Amino acid sequence: MLDTTPLTAAVDRFADRLRAAPQSRLQRGAAAEGLALARELSVRAQRIEEPGREPRIMPDAGAFAVADQLAVAGHDLAKALETSCTPVRERQAERERETAPSAETGLETGLDEAVRLVKAAAARAGV
Repeated sequence: MLDTTPLTAAVDRFADRLRAAPQSRLQRGAAAEGLALARELSVRAQRIEEPGREPRIMPDAGAFAVADQLAVAGHDLAKALETSCTPVRERQAERERETAPSAETGLETGLDEAVRLVKAAAARAGV
């Protein structure tokens, strides 16, 4: 099973910072940054869970709700990554690692990329 702890930890950290941020900081762009990230994580989760279906866009519920939206979207993506890592896919990934030890699986790459997105958004938000 894929360990998604780095993603959930980064998402929780950013969401907690948004919750603690003053209204002025949220209005200066932190909330918009958080919402953009929540939408991206949500779309990624939907693409894993429902391939071939057009992803739904997360609505803007306001600056004070964005931390919760981010937390939900991040945890949804983590769960989607975990559950898409079936035993069959794990065996396939193991065979790929045996033939090319430096190659990452698609799920691990997706996880690493999601963690980078969260950290970059948090830095841009300034929280």
